[in-house]
Amino acid sequence: MPPRALSPTARAWAATGLGERVGAYAELSKFGIVLLVLVSAAAGFMLRAPLGADFPWAHGLVVLAGVMLLSSGASALNQVQERDKDALMARTANRPLPSGRLSHAQGLAFAALATVGGAVVLWLGIGRTAGVLGIIAAVFYNGVYTPWLKPTSPFAAVPGAIPGSIPPVIGWVAAGGSLTDAGAIILFGILFLWQMPHFWALALRYRADYASGGFPMVSEVVGVEGTARLILLYASGLTAWSLAAPTFGVGGPVTFVIAALLGGRLMWLAVKFAREPHDQRGWLKLFLFSNFYLLLLFAGMVAERLLLRLF
Repeated sequence: MPPRALSPTARAWAATGLGERVGAYAELSKFGIVLLVLVSAAAGFMLRAPLGADFPWAHGLVVLAGVMLLSSGASALNQVQERDKDALMARTANRPLPSGRLSHAQGLAFAALATVGGAVVLWLGIGRTAGVLGIIAAVFYNGVYTPWLKPTSPFAAVPGAIPGSIPPVIGWVAAGGSLTDAGAIILFGILFLWQMPHFWALALRYRADYASGGFPMVSEVVGVEGTARLILLYASGLTAWSLAAPTFGVGGPVTFVIAALLGGRLMWLAVKFAREPHDQRGWLKLFLFSNFYLLLLFAGMVAERLLLRLF
């Protein structure tokens, strides 16, 4: 086909370098969030799998591949679904779809291939339970939360936290655990409670942006002060839930100490933010620390289990 017969989008795509194309698809998959999802799935796997010579390396790699594909596909589909709203918000206007770096068809094809591929990998490589959990997470996120809850409810983040809480349970099940194990429930609860302080702190920062996109926010109902109090409420629940984890066999004394230190810092930031909700430094510190909270808590749990195995 002669170059002049190509559409403007196709010509722009043809002129794009390989690195830029890979970068565009990485943005489409929200790869930074995917990495956090992989950490939670890996933690679930490492906290349940047999250690030593019987450690199931192959299952571990398969579950990571399946979760990565599924999470990338669901995130890409989310951007396909919200591309018109993303174009209205300064924070998201330069994403691959609203900026024209990827076409709607390219985004949809990537989302479909990655989602189906992830579900197939989990179902065939791990088992039916892991496959069903992955499908439930994707269907809830792209079929319920994105098109229905998020555009209509200011409290959509609460039920919307359910799919984000499933990856560590997939890891737990892939390692030989059961859905009814206390460990699976503890990990689900940590991810569920963690998401509200994390997301609502971010949402306060971008209130005007979300309003431009037509998304209702909690602060419109209860104000900034009320949102800060809700963040404190969920931070309290997350701290208590994390401290209870060793009681139910997830971690031991080291995990308890780490949960106490992390929870103490989180509570201190949440209390300070509740007292001074209009101080922008408050939400920023809370948001940044929430990322470290999850990473350090899971790292501590896994490290304690490995150290107990060695000594």
